[in-house]
Amino acid sequence: MTRVVRRVHLLVEGQTEEVVADAVIRPHLEGLGWVTSLSLVKTKRPAAGPSHKGGITGWAQVQRDIKLLLNDTSLDVLTTVFDYYAFPVDCPGMADRPSGDVYERVGHVERCLAAAVGDRRFRPNLVVHELEAWVFAAADELGQFLGPGLADRLRDDVRAAGGPELVNDGPATAPSKRLLDYCPGYVKTVDGPLAIQDLGLVRLRAACPHLDGWLRAFEE
Repeated sequence: MTRVVRRVHLLVEGQTEEVVADAVIRPHLEGLGWVTSLSLVKTKRPAAGPSHKGGITGWAQVQRDIKLLLNDTSLDVLTTVFDYYAFPVDCPGMADRPSGDVYERVGHVERCLAAAVGDRRFRPNLVVHELEAWVFAAADELGQFLGPGLADRLRDDVRAAGGPELVNDGPATAPSKRLLDYCPGYVKTVDGPLAIQDLGLVRLRAACPHLDGWLRAFEE
């Protein structure tokens, strides 16, 4: 029997997302039979020299990369690993988000992004509230190399919020801001990804419902 090859591309926001997607998400998808590739959003393309990568500044930038990637007709799915926190306000769905809980708001934006692109292969995914929420899920693992006091503070925040994905998105209180406040020596591209890898995807998904729902779509 001929094996059907399914291709998925992960478009990620920055270096931290790239590391985690490559080390944690990609192996899982490949274990399901998906052929995976990934790239960072390009922030600008100068007339001479290489493109600058990482960070999202507006919808035109994201839309450009999405359209270029979807020009590849061999691609079955294009998905994203973008933070919901500080997602540009000019992106589809951001201006008319419902007043429900964060999962309703994020789901609304994802549906609007999909509609704006208009290609069934595009499955937008926003991380609630940002990828550092996954680090909060790995509080114990992070504490093993940055100290138990840090782990205690992260666990307290998760408990107060009701889950890692619910740690809020205020400019001074988002997960990434809290981590730097609690531990000024925290290196986001190294410490967080290592803790997430040590936690493992099974336990990460159990703590993060939105992440779990995104991955279930590939399993079904």
